[in-house]
Amino acid sequence: MFQKTLHGRPQTLKYKNGYAVPQRPLVGIGREPLLVDQFTQSELDQMNRQRAILTYGPARTHPLPDFIPAHVAFDKKVLRFNGYFRQDIEGSSENEYYVRPIVVYYYLEDDSISIVEPVVENSGIPQGKLVKRHQLPKNALGETYHWKDLNLRTDLIVYGTVYRLCDCDLFTRDFLESSGIIVNEPEEMPVDPYTQGRVQPLQSYNTPSDFDRLKQFLTMDRKVLRFFALWKNWDSLYSETRPVLLLYYLMDDTVEIREVHEPNSGRDPFPLLLRRQRVLKDYKELTDAFPSCVLEVSEQEVKEYYSPKDFKVGDTITMMGRKFFIYDCDQYTKNYYQEHLGEVPLKPVDISDKKTTDISKEIPPYNGFGSLEDSLQNCLSLIPQPPKKDFIKILENDHKILRYEAKLDSPNPEDHGRRFILSYYLSNDMISIFEPPVRNSGTIGGKFLEKTRIPKPDGTIDNPQYYGPSDLAIGSTIEGKFNYDNLICPLTIGKLHSCSYLLHELETNVLQKS
Repeated sequence: MFQKTLHGRPQTLKYKNGYAVPQRPLVGIGREPLLVDQFTQSELDQMNRQRAILTYGPARTHPLPDFIPAHVAFDKKVLRFNGYFRQDIEGSSENEYYVRPIVVYYYLEDDSISIVEPVVENSGIPQGKLVKRHQLPKNALGETYHWKDLNLRTDLIVYGTVYRLCDCDLFTRDFLESSGIIVNEPEEMPVDPYTQGRVQPLQSYNTPSDFDRLKQFLTMDRKVLRFFALWKNWDSLYSETRPVLLLYYLMDDTVEIREVHEPNSGRDPFPLLLRRQRVLKDYKELTDAFPSCVLEVSEQEVKEYYSPKDFKVGDTITMMGRKFFIYDCDQYTKNYYQEHLGEVPLKPVDISDKKTTDISKEIPPYNGFGSLEDSLQNCLSLIPQPPKKDFIKILENDHKILRYEAKLDSPNPEDHGRRFILSYYLSNDMISIFEPPVRNSGTIGGKFLEKTRIPKPDGTIDNPQYYGPSDLAIGSTIEGKFNYDNLICPLTIGKLHSCSYLLHELETNVLQKS
């Protein structure tokens, strides 16, 4: 045994290929002698690998894998998850929250995590690294997040903020599946309403058409296609059908709809149902961000307008939300279609077989108030109108009066001597009776009957027959109800003795009848 001469601390480790390995001390000056019973670590590992020699030779030795530390094995290996977190907005009338996308980086070499938000230009929000790289605390017990705690469709709670993991890259999926973790299916990230509202629509440019509008105007001026149609207004209360005229102007491809006004229809005579304009056939929907109004379609939305090929006899066409059934057209329209559009059918459709129920008016019986003609006007219209008069007869027979001398045909012997003057007015067929006063006769003379029309006794109340000039013959008898001694009783005026007229002579036919 050698004696120790140096008392310094020798170096027992050395670095080889970046690894710290034990070093065998050298024997010499300044070195501690190596004891015989001491073995190095490599000698001990070699002794453990020795096995018994088999019959057919020595056993095959399997070298142990080299030890690789974590900072070398997982260097530059990072798990990457895509997700988002929701940030509420207070006091905003446009949006209630933001959806902010994030990227979670998990560093396998030291189990640290960093959270980064991708920078969006002109967002107005501070973006970039939200959580710097370090081991994130998991709970109050001091535990930290491990890669076994991360998966898709899960929440990562960091310092009170909930981060939702939606997707990952291929390396992360392969690493988790190789470690025995079942990776969930990815989910779509919700759309941020603020970012979606700031998206500008793509600008589109329409090439102007080379169609010559001036030539169309000069060649097609005053040329109009006329169709006869029925407006099926089935959405109304009584589901009615009205006749209309469809006018198509060839000079500018405009359509006009006129309603046919029938007599006594009870409708207001509006001149047009649809003013002359180009009618939209099909349009395209624009984005929700583009402001639009109902019934106001811009040129960018229009796909097609109505043209002559869309109007076919026997078909139902829908314009402005209303349905029109075309059943016929005029001769010029037929000639135009045969010359330009020969395949369009123009056979008229018979619509006369439709059953229409006529409601007959029932006039109530006469109630005795007022004249018959005035009472009848209340049944003919809501606002009564005065009865119509024959003004020609009034003008021709104005101031023409037939006068007769008559006596009262009464069984009372006191009335035998009474004489009356009967006046018949040719202008309105009225009769008035006047009694000349006679001194010491015991009766008061004067007006015996007001100017009125006297009905015949054989007529009915609803259809009375009045006395005319033909009934006033000499010797004839007139029966009627007259006011006599304050009593309404039937009296007879008869035996006309003479006839005269005032101011004008009667015509020959009137004299012959009388």
